[in-house]
Amino acid sequence: MTIQQQTWRLLDTGTQAAAQNIALNRALLDARQAQQSPNTLRFLGFEPCALLGFHQSAAQELNLDYCAEHGVAIQRRITGGGAIYFDTTQLGWELYLDKQTLGTADMTAISRRICTAVARGISSLGVNAEFRPRNDIEVDGRKISGTGGAFDGDALMYQGTLLIAFDVEKMLRVLNIPAEKLSDKAISSARERVTNLETLLGRIPERSEVIAAIQAAIAHEFNVSFAVGELNTVEQALYQTALAEIDHPEWVGMIDLPASDRPTLTAVQKFTGGLLRVNVAYDQVKQRVKQVWFSGDVFISPRRTLIDLEAALRDSHVDNLDGIVRDFFASRQVDMLTLTPADILGLIKMAIQPVEVVA
Repeated sequence: MTIQQQTWRLLDTGTQAAAQNIALNRALLDARQAQQSPNTLRFLGFEPCALLGFHQSAAQELNLDYCAEHGVAIQRRITGGGAIYFDTTQLGWELYLDKQTLGTADMTAISRRICTAVARGISSLGVNAEFRPRNDIEVDGRKISGTGGAFDGDALMYQGTLLIAFDVEKMLRVLNIPAEKLSDKAISSARERVTNLETLLGRIPERSEVIAAIQAAIAHEFNVSFAVGELNTVEQALYQTALAEIDHPEWVGMIDLPASDRPTLTAVQKFTGGLLRVNVAYDQVKQRVKQVWFSGDVFISPRRTLIDLEAALRDSHVDNLDGIVRDFFASRQVDMLTLTPADILGLIKMAIQPVEVVA
């Protein structure tokens, strides 16, 4: 018996303001959860904007003065995670599916499957893209697409951002990060961590070319075909309701914590292998390490080790730091000369340890 191939909907909503794109996220996810819309692959673009995670405060995460001076809109996503910068040099891709289609609710397995498929699509453009756990797509060790997913009941929204031609320096200046990470050397280092299709191909590929490549890869992975579609009446109504809430200062400002409540703590230590500095964005009330930045002149190979460790430590409770650092170095081969994982862990704890008040 031959199983009939399913047809999914293909949406290309073009380049829009951040509020419109986020409202569409809400509408499409709610409609998929209510079984009022089909499985959908959506492509989208953003006008320049900084997107907060749902639980973040703009004052803590963003350089608000820079955003205002350079016309970077500020919006809040419906999902968690960290702040990101979006502009017209990036292509967004999203899947709206149900658990039955996926056959699992394990986000690790879902990320691997979807990212591996999209990596094949990107590779068909003439590069060597690969999935890198937990949820990145890279070319020769350099990130070209970051992704993430979230369930709402039985419905999944899985999102990715593909760098077509990207301004790393602007991204760094939009985000509220330590000033030393904005030095010429730090910006050059950041450029070495990411790549884009323009750099790899020597040209900027047509939007339609990139869309066709990813679409074909998703179609092959899930054994489906695609039909170009539009929002149905249910989705349109949900979109208008969501836009009225999201395109409003109260949505962006629903969490308004001062930057002083999220101090960036610093520790520096000289080891035999060189100097290492750590900056930690630390929530002292919840005892959570929100973000870590390493810098210095220590020798570590592979070079991206500390970058990956920064990602592993993001939004971690202090009680879990030992296990995270131990498991991180146990799972890979790293050459640090005389520097040890215990040295790195000790430096982080040095930064966040409470200051004792002497009476």
